[in-house]
Amino acid sequence: MGELKKWVKQNWVRIDSQGNIVGKCGTSPDKKNPDRCLPESKARSLTKAERAATARKKKKEGKKGKTVVKNTPKATVKNMRNGGEVRQQIAKGCGAVLGGRRKVTKYL
Repeated sequence: MGELKKWVKQNWVRIDSQGNIVGKCGTSPDKKNPDRCLPESKARSLTKAERAATARKKKKEGKKGKTVVKNTPKATVKNMRNGGEVRQQIAKGCGAVLGGRRKVTKYL
């Protein structure tokens, strides 16, 4: 299964500004400025204070009209970027562009 499919199939939960896990993602009563959503495994790995900090950051920036707000460093969902396995795959159809050699694509 591809990485994007795994990401979508994760159980995402909603976090209120006090740091509580309060339900499924997408069920926020405030549709203009929704609560922070994180994968359940990531949310449970954070302390209540860390969850509250990222949720407050989202609410604060949302009041200014921003719809996409980065997580705090502790709440950032890290995939394969830090210490994970990097898969390499030979890209097909690159022979004409690169002449006699094949392009190697790294998937992070």
